[in-house]
Amino acid sequence: MARVVTVSHSIVVSVSPEVAYRAVSCPADMGRWSPENLGTTEGTARGPAELGSEFVGRNKRGVFRWVTRCTVTAADPGRRFAFRVHAIGLSRPRLRGPIATWEYRFEPVEGGTRITETWVDDRKAWPDSVAHVFDRLATSGSTFAAFQSRNIKATLRNLKRELEGSR
Repeated sequence: MARVVTVSHSIVVSVSPEVAYRAVSCPADMGRWSPENLGTTEGTARGPAELGSEFVGRNKRGVFRWVTRCTVTAADPGRRFAFRVHAIGLSRPRLRGPIATWEYRFEPVEGGTRITETWVDDRKAWPDSVAHVFDRLATSGSTFAAFQSRNIKATLRNLKRELEGSR
């Protein structure tokens, strides 16, 4: 079975695209919504990240903790924010290589903004069989696509709750 390398979900939030973008484009704040991310350790100040800027994301899954180095690949206010994850490690992101790309799109709709979050598995060089074994170990029995699908849905629900609650 070929692995799924892209997962995407959307939610409508009753704020403007600019407000939604400002929230999502601040990687230091992502830990408020994500079930896996804890924010950043370095590389981003409060406020929207700029194109080409780097940050180190802190992550957790159960008792396991790790960090990733990321580079912002799109920063189009009110429209699109994306970053590429290209290094990983336990306390410092030392192991380099393509890992994943995360993208957020903001589309004005009646009553607010449709936010679409997309995860792309950048481990294209990994044989599917190796990825399947690794994924099931790393996610306690799931593929990364299924695991990320659940995480994206939770992140979007939490983001919606916060953005609509702060109006």
